[in-house]
Amino acid sequence: MTIQEIAEWLKGEILGGDSRIAQEILNVAKIEEAAQGTITFLANPKYEKYLENTQASAVLVSRKLDTRKYEHRSSLVFIKVDDPYVAFLQVLKHFTPKIELFNSGIHPTAFIASNAQIGENVSLGPNVVVGEQAVIGRGTKVGAGCVVGNYTHIGEDCTFYPNVVVYHQCQIGNRVNLHSGVVVGSDGFGFAPQSDGSYEKIPQLGIVVIEDDVEIGANTTIDRATIGETRICRGVKLDNLIQIAHNVVVGENTVIAAQTGISGSTKIGKNCQIAGQVGIAGHIHIADRTVILAQSGVPNNIEEPGKTLFGYPADDARKAQRAYIGLKMLPDTIREIAALQKKVTELENKISELQHKEK
Repeated sequence: MTIQEIAEWLKGEILGGDSRIAQEILNVAKIEEAAQGTITFLANPKYEKYLENTQASAVLVSRKLDTRKYEHRSSLVFIKVDDPYVAFLQVLKHFTPKIELFNSGIHPTAFIASNAQIGENVSLGPNVVVGEQAVIGRGTKVGAGCVVGNYTHIGEDCTFYPNVVVYHQCQIGNRVNLHSGVVVGSDGFGFAPQSDGSYEKIPQLGIVVIEDDVEIGANTTIDRATIGETRICRGVKLDNLIQIAHNVVVGENTVIAAQTGISGSTKIGKNCQIAGQVGIAGHIHIADRTVILAQSGVPNNIEEPGKTLFGYPADDARKAQRAYIGLKMLPDTIREIAALQKKVTELENKISELQHKEK
C-alpha cells in the first residue's frame, strides 16, 4: 500500500512530504528502528524525541500533535489520526502474514469420548482429550495437548492454545481465547485446620463460568468455586500468571495485568483496571471503574466507583504517592530534627548559665 492509500484507509490527514505520498510502504517498525519504506507510530509522548532521527517514511500521530516543528524533516510524512496506536494495530495486521497455528479438522491422535458433542468446523490438535458428555461449539480451535473435562461446555469460535486444561463441568462462552498453560476449574484452596494440627480438605463442588469475548493469558489459573461458581464476565482480559481464587467474580470489561492475585469470594466491578503484582484480599467488593496501580495491596472494600488507588493499604493514588515521597525523606528529616534538638539543648544550657550568673 502507498502512504496515500494508508491515509485514506485510516481516514487520516497527510502532512508533509507531498511528493512522497505515492511511496510504497513495505513493512511496519518501531519508531527508533524504522527504515525507509516502513511506517511507524507515535502514541506515547516520551518517544517524541525519536521524530528528529527516525528513518521511517511515514509516522502515524495524533491529530493534536504540532508537526510544524518537524518541517525540516523533508523526508518524513505524518498521517494524523484520532488514535495512532489503534491505527497502527490495523496497519500491523495488514502487513503481518497470517500463520495457521491449528490443524484443520480432528487429528487422529485426539481422544474424544463417545458421548461428547463436537460442532461443525471444530479443530482438535494432536493428543487432545475431550471428556464424557463434553460439548465443543462450532468453529472452536483446540491446540495440541489440551484437556476438556467431563461435562464441560465450550461455546463457538473459541481458541485454546496448546496445553490448556479445562476441568469437569466448567462453562465457557463464545469467542474465548485461552493461551498455553491456562488452567480453568482446578480446586479452590480450602483446608480446615484440625485439632491435631493437620488440615482437612474442603470439597470444591462448584464450577467456573467464563462468559463471551474473554481472553486469558498464559499460565493463569482460575479456581472452581467451593459451592456455586467462580465467574469471569463478558469482555474481561487477563494477563499471564494471574491467580483467581474460588468464588471470585470479575466484572465485565475489566483488565488485569500479570502476577496479580485475587483471594476467594472477592467481587471485582465492571471496567476496572488492575496493574501488575496487585494483591487483593478475600471476601471484599471493589467498585466499578476502579484503577489499582502496580504492586498495591487491597485489604478492604472499595465503595466509591472510579477511584485510582496505590500502595498498601491501597489509598487514593495522589495521597499515597505523597506519603511515599514523605517516607523517603524521613531519614533526612529525623537527622534534621535531631540537629535542631541538639541546638535547642545548647541554647537552653547557655540561657541557664546566663541566668545563674545574674543571680
